[in-house]
Amino acid sequence: MMSLPFLGLFAALIFVSVGHRRLAILCWLTSMLILLVLFRGHAADTLRMIL
Repeated sequence: MMSLPFLGLFAALIFVSVGHRRLAILCWLTSMLILLVLFRGHAADTLRMIL
């Protein structure tokens, strides 16, 4: 699941190198949105610590 944002950023890099700026921006924004959703789920988890 965590690899999805990185694949999106890699696709954005490919689109930039080919010359498709709008698709690159769309991939970048989608990747940032996925990262925020994953972070929200991660930050809301409670830690179970057994001492």
